[in-house]
Amino acid sequence: MTLIHPTALIDRQAELDSTVSVGPYSIIGAHVKIGARSTVGAHCVIEGHTTIGCDNQIFQFNSLGTAPQDKKYAGEPTELVIGDHNTIREFCTFSLGVPAAGGITRVGHHNWIMAYTHIAHDCQVDDHTTLANNTTLGGHVHLADWVTVGGLVGIHQFVKVGAHAMVGFGSAVSQDVPPYMMVDGNPLAVRGVNSVGLRRRDFNATRLGAVKQMHKLLYRQGRTLEDARAAIAALAIESPDAAGDIALMNEFLANATRGIAR
Repeated sequence: MTLIHPTALIDRQAELDSTVSVGPYSIIGAHVKIGARSTVGAHCVIEGHTTIGCDNQIFQFNSLGTAPQDKKYAGEPTELVIGDHNTIREFCTFSLGVPAAGGITRVGHHNWIMAYTHIAHDCQVDDHTTLANNTTLGGHVHLADWVTVGGLVGIHQFVKVGAHAMVGFGSAVSQDVPPYMMVDGNPLAVRGVNSVGLRRRDFNATRLGAVKQMHKLLYRQGRTLEDARAAIAALAIESPDAAGDIALMNEFLANATRGIAR
C-alpha cells in the first residue's frame, strides 16, 4: 500500500494489483480493475465499470470511465476496457459505452495518447496508434492498428480509419479513411500513401509498390469504387507477397459505411 498516496480515495471494492501506484488526490471507483505495474497520476478520476490492463502510464488530470455524453444513457452498467502498455497523457476523457451499441468502449495495447484526447462511447482504438493533442473521436469510431492522428483533429461518429493510415493536423474526418492512406484538410482529401510510416514498419519494396498501386486504382484513374475494388483484388495475383495488404484493403472497402475519403 506504500504505492498509494494517502490522499487518494480508492473504493474498497476496487481491484488494484499490489504493484499499481496512485498519485495524490486521485479517485478510483468501486467497479474499477487495474493490472500490474500500471501507474495513475495525481488528480485522476477513474470510475464506472472500467478495466485497465498492465504497464499503463496514466498521467495526471485524466477522467476515465465517465458516463457517456449521450442523452439516452440512463446509468446502465456499461464498460470501458483498456489494454496493456498504453501511455495516456494529461486531461484525456474516455467514456463508457451505451447499451444500444454493445456497451463497451475499447482501447487496445501500446497506444500513445496525448493530452486532451477525447474517446467517446463505443469507440474502438486498436493497437500501436498515436493520437496527438486534442484528438476528438465521436461515438462508435474505429481506429485500426498503427493509425496516426495529428493534433486538433475531429473524427465524426461511426467513421472507420484503416490500418497504417495517417490523418494530418487540423482535419475534419467525416468519411471512412482507407488503410495506408494519408489524408488531411477540411473538407478532407487523400494526399497520397503514408509511405514514411510504412517504411518504418518494414514494408518491403513489393508491399509498398502494391500499396501505391492500390492508391492509383482508387484515386488516379477515375474508376468507380466497385471497379477499383475488382482491380485491387486482381493485384494479389501479380503481387503474392502483398496478398495480406490487398485483402485488408478490400475488406475495409467492402465494409465502409460512410463512403470513403476522396
